[in-house]
Amino acid sequence: MPKPLNLTQKLIKSHLLEGEMTPGTEIGLRVDQALMQDATGTLVMLELEAMGLKRAKTEVAVQYVDHNLLQTDFKNADDHLFLKSAAQKFGIWFSRPGNGVSHPVHMERFGKPGKILLGSDSHTCAAGGLGMLAIGTGGLDVALVIAGHPYHVKMPKVLGVHLKGSLPEWVSAKDVILEMLRRYDVKGGVGYVIEYYGEGLDCLSAMDRHVIANMGAELGATGSVFPSDKHTLKFLKAQGREADWSEQKADPECEYDAHEEINLSELEPLIACPSSPGNVVPVREVAGKAVHQCVVGSSANPGVRDFWIVSRVMEGRMAHPQVSLDINPTSRQVIENLDNENAFRPLVHAGARFHQSGCMGCIGMGQAPASGKISLRTMPRNFPGRSGTLDDQVYLCSPETAAAAALRGEITDPRELKDLYGITYPRYTYPEAAIVNTSMLLEPFEDGEGLKLEKGPNIKPLPEMSELPDQVEVPTLLKMEDNVSTDEILRAGAVVLPLRSNIPEISKWSYYIIDQGFYDRAVKNKESYSSFVVVAGDNYAQGSSREHAALAPRYLGQVAVIAKSYARIGWQNLVNFGIAPLEFENQDDYARIDQDDVIKIENIRESIAKGLPVTAKNLTKDKEIQLKHSLSPRQIEVLLAGGAINYYKER
Repeated sequence: MPKPLNLTQKLIKSHLLEGEMTPGTEIGLRVDQALMQDATGTLVMLELEAMGLKRAKTEVAVQYVDHNLLQTDFKNADDHLFLKSAAQKFGIWFSRPGNGVSHPVHMERFGKPGKILLGSDSHTCAAGGLGMLAIGTGGLDVALVIAGHPYHVKMPKVLGVHLKGSLPEWVSAKDVILEMLRRYDVKGGVGYVIEYYGEGLDCLSAMDRHVIANMGAELGATGSVFPSDKHTLKFLKAQGREADWSEQKADPECEYDAHEEINLSELEPLIACPSSPGNVVPVREVAGKAVHQCVVGSSANPGVRDFWIVSRVMEGRMAHPQVSLDINPTSRQVIENLDNENAFRPLVHAGARFHQSGCMGCIGMGQAPASGKISLRTMPRNFPGRSGTLDDQVYLCSPETAAAAALRGEITDPRELKDLYGITYPRYTYPEAAIVNTSMLLEPFEDGEGLKLEKGPNIKPLPEMSELPDQVEVPTLLKMEDNVSTDEILRAGAVVLPLRSNIPEISKWSYYIIDQGFYDRAVKNKESYSSFVVVAGDNYAQGSSREHAALAPRYLGQVAVIAKSYARIGWQNLVNFGIAPLEFENQDDYARIDQDDVIKIENIRESIAKGLPVTAKNLTKDKEIQLKHSLSPRQIEVLLAGGAINYYKER
């Protein structure tokens, strides 16, 4: 009799093309759907052009424009035209600027239970709320699956989270994922897919599950998976897509590699304090601190219900005079449904500032808070400087907590709203049918082979990559601590992200948040050395999937990272662009390398190829340090070739 499988294992088994389902070993998966957003999509399209692709080979591929919406000069507008032309040429759906944030729009229009989705955005995992296996990764991996290649990833373990009870008043889905972050921090999910099950699911709508699955990325998880059940069916039926529903559930008596249990009835409002999503405490512990901005929206709280509840709290009232209440509607469709449910006007009356349908402040595209002032956001990340303000004080919270702060002008436990203002908890009832708006989704062309890509002056060719050298003698140009994010490696925001298709220019912002003089030091380094290394602690390159965090330092001469451990997507991106992700054999050796120490490494290629220890000699301190790697045989070939583009060109 076959062994009972959990849902994650069932989804993987049905798509397995290469390898064995043994945790930690590399597998190759057939991918059904692909998702791109504009901050990463330009590179994907340039990579597809370089591959000579004629037409996307996935069932569905969609290019969204949701990140780089501010058109302060020609760059973003030019790139929007480029992406549209590329989508038409390669047979890809195109979601026009202002249509909405990729993840909720994809869930509404394209997501299907039982499918595998790969996206060039770390929060692609949000679609796991629909009974899919959805994984965020670097753009080059997405380009390869669109071109018909398998997606290669380490077979994950599965953490089963048993949900019991039901959510109390003023506690919502955001508090569930914040509770997971309180328990596991930002690297506790590395190597796992988190699978939620149990009777507690019955109080969570499909969009509630989206909220929880979305921020699985902040745990470092490969993905998050929910069953497809009656709530999933209700959601798809309201979207006019009932025919796309299928039941997806774990086998009875299946096993998990690890277990967790959350009694939803015991949860209280939670908040992540600066400057990490894992820095979670009860709201009551930080209550009373003055607030100057509250932002509602983002892929982490994208549903109509999330805006509706803020509207009901604010109805007939004004936001506190010192608070900027910012509303970032996640799609045109959300705006229409808010208006239909009489939830739009109360927000306008309350003094809310409405912004475009898109990521906006979540990626630092405007909405930067005042210096040193507290901003409460229903967003997934609060890494240092991500907001656009270097000394930002960003807290992550639920819509209920954001509304309470907007009303009172200070961090407030929303459970106090009844005593303070006589506000009873408003419960949202999902309509049987939503207003559906597909007017800004452009279907793929039947045949786009003869179309020319429309490239503005800011779009530059991908730089050529040399193969990994066999010997280096290089300085340690930067030493970092634990949990360095991609926002710190390559700055986000309205100034930097428009340069995403211009590697020479965007490289000037490498490691800027950590060291504003890094670029100048990297340029000066070329006078004496051909390359450099950086050193880091645990969980290097956590956060977003932007491969620029590997590509830009590589352009400046980075040949390797020496770290205690890596975040999954960042680690893969390093390999894809030919940077060796080396690890300390003995983590105490981290203390034996300082910034500016000169490191000599010999026989790199042979050592990596044969799985031998890599010996690094610290010439400055006259000490030897043993290094290792955890690359698959395929990844070794990619790395030695100087990256995935070289590797696949050779074939």
